[in-house]
Amino acid sequence: MFKINHPLKLPFWREVAIVAMTCALFCLSCTAKRSFTSIPPVKLNKAVTPVIKQIDRIDVASEFKKVFEARHLAFNYPDRIDSFYKINNYQPVLVPRFMPKHELQTLEDYLMNANLHGIAPDVFSVSRLKDLLENYGNKKTRTKEREVYRNTMELELLVADVMIKYSTAMQFGLVDPTRVYTNYSTPTLRPDSTSVMQVFEVRDIKAYLESIQPKEPDYLALQKALKAETGVENDTLYRALVVNLERLRWKNKPVAGKYVLVNIPEFTLSVIDSGKPVLSMKVCVGEPIPNKETPQLASMIYSVQVNPVWNIPESIAGNEIIKYAKRNRYYFANNDINVYRNGKQVYDPESIDWKTEETGAYSFKQQPGEQNPLGRIKFLFNNESSVYLHDTPVQSPFKQDVRAVSHGCVRVEQPLNLAYALFGKGDKFDQIKKAMANGYPKAKYIGLPVKIPVWINYCTAKVDEKGKVHVFKDIYGLDDALYRKISFPFSQLY
Repeated sequence: MFKINHPLKLPFWREVAIVAMTCALFCLSCTAKRSFTSIPPVKLNKAVTPVIKQIDRIDVASEFKKVFEARHLAFNYPDRIDSFYKINNYQPVLVPRFMPKHELQTLEDYLMNANLHGIAPDVFSVSRLKDLLENYGNKKTRTKEREVYRNTMELELLVADVMIKYSTAMQFGLVDPTRVYTNYSTPTLRPDSTSVMQVFEVRDIKAYLESIQPKEPDYLALQKALKAETGVENDTLYRALVVNLERLRWKNKPVAGKYVLVNIPEFTLSVIDSGKPVLSMKVCVGEPIPNKETPQLASMIYSVQVNPVWNIPESIAGNEIIKYAKRNRYYFANNDINVYRNGKQVYDPESIDWKTEETGAYSFKQQPGEQNPLGRIKFLFNNESSVYLHDTPVQSPFKQDVRAVSHGCVRVEQPLNLAYALFGKGDKFDQIKKAMANGYPKAKYIGLPVKIPVWINYCTAKVDEKGKVHVFKDIYGLDDALYRKISFPFSQLY
């Protein structure tokens, strides 16, 4: 048996050939199974990782560059991979560590089963990995030390790249949602240098790959449904399962034990406590029209305003309110809307000729009352889209199956019940209940003792507790956008 670390200084071609021959002998001994910061150097196990020294006959840095340049465009993190091997003297690390125990075959098996996650295996270059593993150790590829080194590093770089890709996909998703959707402002954890480079610390491939498999019940239920799905790729159910598995891989779920969840395509709101829904109700969401769609976001509900004042957005004022005023000069008085010019209230808006007046300097606020579209209460949370949850005086839309009727805010069916779920028993809830029933409403803010997360999400497929798959209408066309993105080769996803 050859020793990897020989005390004598062997000629380069012998040293490299010994490594390749050792790995090849192990490979041939049994049948292969087929079913954004600087990177610190990794502490390598010198007993199993050969050091390929630079000698006069071959410049390993130059040879590494040639191999790297030929393949780096397919890598997702080429700079980090390049930095790692430079710091570690262009040594192969993963191949000599895993080849003797046939662990690279285990890697191949996991990649081949990526379709169980709704991902095409070739997203992870599995065909090329299979070819390189089958050809590795071939006598024709190791007649010269240069070819030995290049072949070893080509396999090495591919293994490093696909391990990073697979690890990232399982733990964070294939794509960054902020690069797919423009109306997405949910904080979503993305891989950093530590998570990307952790593959170089792995000592047991099977244990590592198993540890990063998504294990949440919702994910496993969708996986089971996908496995049972016999449709083709253009099948509606198949596509819905694939894109929602991807959404569940994103790390954007609130970590708090209690939070408010709005699922836009399902038109529902749920209060989740310790992983279980304690309150559910219908909601109305934004119309499928640009600038009216309800955004995906996450924030913290910090207060309610009982008998709220509606600060009418500029878009609604320009497109709707002014048009009504042009037809009826008493429109503002009839609807309890105060008019402001450059921040100062105008007390006789009926005297303004809205057909000729420049309206850019005006703003509008609708006072509390039965005509106020916010109803008796709104739930406040910071967000860049200026949306919130609120009551509504118009109840008929809740009888519809498709409830995409708002300007972007979320209208809730049972606002008092939602307030109770957030505040619980006590003086503050009693104040809310009394103020909402007041025949002479006045706006009043009541702060939550503890802020509660709100998560407005977009999920078009889920499995209920009986195992039945429910698919909801993709009202904003977001499934199509995501499916197109994850159908491309991995290198084009970022």
